[in-house]
Formats: sequence, structure tokens, C-alpha cells
Amino acid sequence: MTPVTIWQTFDSAFSVRFSTMNTMCQQINQKHYLYALGLVVPWCIYRWYKGSRRVTKKEDKYVYITGCDSGFGNLLARHLDKQGFNVIAACYTEKGEEELKNITSDRLATLHLDVADSKSVAKAATLIKTLVGPKGLWAVVNNAGIALPSGPTDWMTIYDYKNMLAVNLCGVIDVTLSVLPLIKKAKGRVVNVASVFGRVSAFGGPYCVSKFGVESFNDSLRLNMAPFGIKVACIEPGFFKTNVTDTVAMKNNLRQLWERLPQDVKEDYGPDYLQASIDMLEQRFNMLTDGNLMKVVYCMEHAISAVYPQTRYSAGWDAKFFWLPAAYLPTSIADRLFRGNAPPFKPKV
Repeated sequence: MTPVTIWQTFDSAFSVRFSTMNTMCQQINQKHYLYALGLVVPWCIYRWYKGSRRVTKKEDKYVYITGCDSGFGNLLARHLDKQGFNVIAACYTEKGEEELKNITSDRLATLHLDVADSKSVAKAATLIKTLVGPKGLWAVVNNAGIALPSGPTDWMTIYDYKNMLAVNLCGVIDVTLSVLPLIKKAKGRVVNVASVFGRVSAFGGPYCVSKFGVESFNDSLRLNMAPFGIKVACIEPGFFKTNVTDTVAMKNNLRQLWERLPQDVKEDYGPDYLQASIDMLEQRFNMLTDGNLMKVVYCMEHAISAVYPQTRYSAGWDAKFFWLPAAYLPTSIADRLFRGNAPPFKPKV
């Protein structure tokens, strides 16, 4: 046989064997996909069934909710009241208390609460202890929070940080600790409302700092309370149309922050930066904010009433498919993404 004939014979045999091996690999991969699919479907059914189970005797269970004047807290108080829970709705204003009483049953009790004032928190806890009696408190929902002031970090003062941390972080901790002995009695729940911006800092100011703190407190509390049978859940909403994301208030906030800035800082950013920030804020909020607040309320309700609640709830499509995935990106890529969506300007040299 000539060298050419030998090579042709070898090449033909190799091609046949390679084709056979490739076919076998494809068949194996197809089987693996079928096996994986066969495992995923039962797992989804099991998870759905497990999550669908609800606690019984709701009429004996008390739920303490902060920030019930409006938004998520107000809707949750009304929703749980209809389901038969004994709701203790904490409001910051008398108007909020009166309006809530007028549209709910006699089971719902309201009280005044300023989560940034420890005396107010302690007074509320004493009243709740009297209401719940020996049964204890089934759940506390730390919903109260503020979002302003918000802007670039070098526009802020330390007092801006202290004021927001007093409400969004210290208030959550203070309220939780004030009723934790009552929750231990009932082997109940602690539900903390954080934000997707407790997982990723997409802008400056104290808001993300406060929500990162809530996430950390939530995680440590969950570990510490597990031996007592207490379940701790964290709600992480995306953008929703509430008082916190009111565009008029946000734009006024930016103007007020700009007006109080020293002249040298204004020159650093340039005269057009303020208007560019306002325009971009309105564009982003109109594009991202979701008007269906019940998406968050249903997550809260599940954390309270499910036999097996989740440890974290991501509410809103933007949270699930943009903000949370962005939190797992490499830092360099995430930074480039967020800088690319910031108002354009050239810092003064």
C-alpha cells in the first residue's frame, strides 16, 4: 500500500470512530438533560406544595406592623385583617390611625409609633404586651422607612446619614428587640423589609448603607433565633410606586441638596449636572417603578402565614432580573454598568 492509501484508510477509520463517539456523547448528554428535567419538575412541585401550606388559628395570632400610614404597611394591615389575624398597626400620624380604623374591622388596633424614638418604641412594646397576653406575638413586620435625602455622597452631611440610619436601621433593631421576648413565646416570625439596594449600591447617599445594615441584622438574627423556633425573613422589593419613590419629592430633594452645596462643589459638577440628574431620575423612575404594590404585600403575607416561609423574598421583575443579577457581577463590570447609567459630566480638574 502506498503512503497515500494508508493515510486515506486511517482517515476513513478515524472519521467513522469519531462520528460514532460524537453520536454516543450526544445521546448521553440528551439523557443527562432528561434526568435533570426529571429532577427539576418534582422539585418545583414539592417547593410549591411546601410553600402553599398555611398556619392555622389565625384568630389567635397577633401581628405588629410598623409604617402603616401608607404604602406597603397600610395594604398589609388591611390584607391581614381580612384574613382574620389580629393586627397591631403602628402609624406615625393620627390621620393614618383614623383612616385605617375606618376601613378595617374591630380586631385591628392602632398605635402611634416613631421608630427613631426609643421611648416611643418602648411604650408601644408595653401596650403590645398587654394586648397579646400569654400567647405572645406571632410576628413583627419592620416596614417603616424613609428614602430622603438621596444624592451623590459628597453632597451629604453626617447628619443626613444619622437621621436615615436612625429610622431605617436602628429603628428596625430597636423595634425587634423590644418585642423579641413576646415572639419567643409564640415561636413566631420577624419580617424585615430591606431593599434590592441592600444587595447592591447603585447610587450614593445613606439609603443603601441603611439597607445593607438591615440585611446584616436580618442574617445574624436568623442564625441566633433558629434554636428558639423563630423564623426570620427578609423582603427585598425593587422599584414600586410609593411615597418613598415619589418623583416630585425626589426632584425637590435634589434641588435642596444642590442649593446648600458650597460653590466649589457646584463647580466640580458643573452647572448642567442638576438638571441632567433630574431628567434622568424622572426617566428611570417612569421606566422601572411598578404600581402593583400587592406583589410586595403577598411576599410579606407569605412570610407571616406560611408554615415554611422563605428566608428572602425578591419582589418585582426589576429586582429578580436586573438588580439581584447585578449584585453577583464582578465589581469592575458592575461599576461600569452603574457609571454608564449616571448623569454624564466631566469633573473639574
